[in-house]
Amino acid sequence: MAKKKKKSSLTLKGQFDFTLAITVAILLGLGLVTLLSASSPTALSKTGNSYEYFWSQAKFAAIGIVVAIIFFKMDYKILQKNYKVIFALCFASLFAVFVLGAASHGAKRWLDLGIISFQPSELMKVGAIIFYSAWLTKNKEKLKTFKYGFLKPILMIAPVAIIILFGQNHFSATLVILALVAILMILAGCKIRYFIFIGVPLATAGIAALFLAGQGFRMQRLITFWDPWQDALGDGWQIIQSLYAIGSGGLFGVGLGDSKQKYLYISEPHNDFIFAVLAEELGFIGCAVVIILFAILIWRGITIAMKAPDMFGSLLAAGLTSMIAIQVLINIAVVTASMPVTGMALPFFSYGGTALIIEMAAVGILLSVSKAGNPSAQGGIN
Repeated sequence: MAKKKKKSSLTLKGQFDFTLAITVAILLGLGLVTLLSASSPTALSKTGNSYEYFWSQAKFAAIGIVVAIIFFKMDYKILQKNYKVIFALCFASLFAVFVLGAASHGAKRWLDLGIISFQPSELMKVGAIIFYSAWLTKNKEKLKTFKYGFLKPILMIAPVAIIILFGQNHFSATLVILALVAILMILAGCKIRYFIFIGVPLATAGIAALFLAGQGFRMQRLITFWDPWQDALGDGWQIIQSLYAIGSGGLFGVGLGDSKQKYLYISEPHNDFIFAVLAEELGFIGCAVVIILFAILIWRGITIAMKAPDMFGSLLAAGLTSMIAIQVLINIAVVTASMPVTGMALPFFSYGGTALIIEMAAVGILLSVSKAGNPSAQGGIN
């Protein structure tokens, strides 16, 4: 009996969200195929091997699948019990970047441990979701007060945001983390008026402070967003080439592998602007299919959050789903010139082992929460 009880604390038996699993599998497969096509010219130019980036991403995809299975098999409540340790480790990794960090594209965001390198800011996204899901659940009776419903949660995340923004110059990651914290707070029951009358003015003041602190290059991005053709060979180059790629795709695309813009017109087309290559090769139909798949993933995530057996599971599922949704929305908005350029990867598509493994871990946790959900139980955050 003791062995059975111990085993049940580590794993859960229940429903398996087949729709979510299949949707992610399709997205992962499409992502690898698109990356193979988008990265081959750049990989050949930089490494002499057209398949270099593809095989690297395929390796991380395999690791990600294993990680997803591990989290699926695990009881997600273990994360709740260890939320402080998880957050502390994520926070420590942010500090470690200053000592062991590796610079890339003018920013020091990577933590190089010799055998492996990763971006702690990506890890912090999930760490913040776990921490705030557990903390808000623990303090749910106090969330109507200003101290616990706004002030304390904001003060706890402020050091993280400052380090990522100024220490690592990672504005997009800062935005995502702050947005996730705000979403979790509102879903947990914090009063929205605190965000309207205090949060919005603080955010406005923070943006203004960026320019006063020497972050004026962001203003140039805003100017380029309004009229990229005024500096077509400079700051506007990337977005112009992206629009050329999207426009060339038409309804059905030019054909898989036949993109022209990936041939060193779009800088590193396998990263943040991979959606532009997808649009050129598979056209409007291909883009619509991918967007629909992401919509299904988000729908299943919301459903899992509503049917979770406890408040922690609901917040955890909602936070992880929001993380993926926010990144998808920002990436596609940037690529289609609907918002200023920022470094935001497209989940399951853009090149990057850290992000892919974390995304697969998020899927595994979602499946674990789904497995614990009881259709007959009351859904939602309670």
